[in-house]
Amino acid sequence: MDEQPDAVTELAEAYGIATHYWDWRREPVTVPAPTIVAVLAALGVDASAPEAVAHALAERRLAAWRRVLPPVVVARQGVGAHVHVHLPEGTRAEIEVRCEDGAVRPDLRQLMRHVEPVELDGVPIGEATFQLPTDLPLGWHEVVLRHDGGTTTAPLAVTPAFLGVPVDGRVWGLMTQLYSVRSQGSWGIGDLHDLADLASWSGEAGAGLLLVNPLHAAAPVPPIEPSPYFPATRRFPNPLYLRVEDIPEYAALPDDERAAVDALGAQVRAAADADGLDRDSCWRMKTRALEIVHGVPIAAERQRVYEVFVAREGPALDDFATWCALVERHGPRWREWPEPLRDPRSAAVASARQELADRVELYRWSQWLLDEQLAGVQRAATDAGMSLGVVHDLAVGVSPDGADAWAMQDVLAPGVTVGAPPDAFNQQGQDWRQPPWHPTHLADASYAPYRDMVRALLRHAGGVRVDHVVGLFRLWWIPAGGSPFDGTYVSYDHDAMVGILALEAHRAGAVVVGEDLGTVEPSAREYLAERGILGTSVLWFEREHGARTPLPADRWRELCLATVTTHDLPPTAAYLTGGHVELRDRLGLLTRSVDEERAADEADRRAWLTALRAAG
Repeated sequence: MDEQPDAVTELAEAYGIATHYWDWRREPVTVPAPTIVAVLAALGVDASAPEAVAHALAERRLAAWRRVLPPVVVARQGVGAHVHVHLPEGTRAEIEVRCEDGAVRPDLRQLMRHVEPVELDGVPIGEATFQLPTDLPLGWHEVVLRHDGGTTTAPLAVTPAFLGVPVDGRVWGLMTQLYSVRSQGSWGIGDLHDLADLASWSGEAGAGLLLVNPLHAAAPVPPIEPSPYFPATRRFPNPLYLRVEDIPEYAALPDDERAAVDALGAQVRAAADADGLDRDSCWRMKTRALEIVHGVPIAAERQRVYEVFVAREGPALDDFATWCALVERHGPRWREWPEPLRDPRSAAVASARQELADRVELYRWSQWLLDEQLAGVQRAATDAGMSLGVVHDLAVGVSPDGADAWAMQDVLAPGVTVGAPPDAFNQQGQDWRQPPWHPTHLADASYAPYRDMVRALLRHAGGVRVDHVVGLFRLWWIPAGGSPFDGTYVSYDHDAMVGILALEAHRAGAVVVGEDLGTVEPSAREYLAERGILGTSVLWFEREHGARTPLPADRWRELCLATVTTHDLPPTAAYLTGGHVELRDRLGLLTRSVDEERAADEADRRAWLTALRAAG
């Protein structure tokens, strides 16, 4: 069953699943049928037999006709986007836009298009198309349709046509991995106080930005996940980065309790000079310290601020805090919990939330403290003269065992993981073991989980770096049990994904940097540039087209972040010594002989050093 029947191919393409693609060598690849069937299954589509394929294809064609309005409308400002309305033939209707500031815009123009009606359950359904006004303001609005059957609404996001570049033009800055930025005051792991100090120092030195690794939270039990790119959640930051002594309530501790907190810090502070990072000990000590500080009553004004924070974060914060408490009791893999607890909306989870109320509240409170300290970091950066300040990093996905995977099962695809096909630097491909967004279900949710995640990340930021930004266009899905060679691309509505990202960045006054390295279609880079999303250029990859010759810096592309290396490439010292080749050889990651790899690497290094010396 390696060849794709025409109907399966048509069904796959209807769901945005690639049946063919070009690999990194620009050679064509046909995706085998078992991969297509498995990916369709992850989307909830049965393609196991010809009859099932025919039924699924028919349902896909009718899906839009079954909706009065689409689940969400995403438009670019200045462009008259279309809204398709589906109602029984002859139904009277009125349509308008209700803007987020309360203004009502009834001036939608109906386009004179004839579309043959479609019969659903014996009822002929017609389609009318309306054009939105081109001067709608940026923001989250609502399309309102009043008709004989009642009132139907749909969210409307009007997004920037072009997000823009830093207001001061070209700026330079530092990239740091916060956990390694340790000081005499931090508890063996770099924290937000250290980040604020680094921001102040670099800002005073003339830097305009400070790019930091993802600060996303991990599971709150040892062993603490070391990779910031394999988090439990992308919406909420990691309490590991809190500076306990900066919590206002710390100053109100009785002497004996403050001494106890200080003693906890001293136990791990001594490890600040060690080569390795002891996240587990830091987490244990910091959690005990937070428990002590949490016992201090909050002043009335701070209590009001806290309540505003909790209300703003809403059910998502409750879910995350509940998951943390359940992890403490049942372990970090929620699929191994008692079955009723695997459903975040179950009565069992509601009961557990009450039973574990103290722990749930501790984790809610910790997130508020992080919000305060993150605000302080950005304030320190801008006070020091940075034009952008902190640029946060958004990981491409989350752990399948984590809080997001538990709380957002309705918008993540099961039975597949995200990765990357083989390329020049990862010739066996990559499996990141992370569940992808379900394209249809995410759209059905009006992209709210995605929007809220981006909004939270940008709240105290001058910018955001989006890891694997081409994932907003398509992701490499790998069926469970397969290797990266067994995957295929699944497309997303990039107009919606990029548009919503740009809207939230605009509202935050932030820039967006897309990590667009690896196997990237040129059209994706062009689209991102047109929307004002900055790209990424890495020194070692900038070469003359079709050659290995280094590209002079004055010919690098514009509208991008230029860097010597990134978090998932070898350190510069390894490039200069060839150590990365030896490491990849030991790990079995080479697809040609180590001698060939060494020779190619040495030639590259000589070419670059020659070019750099020539440039002064």
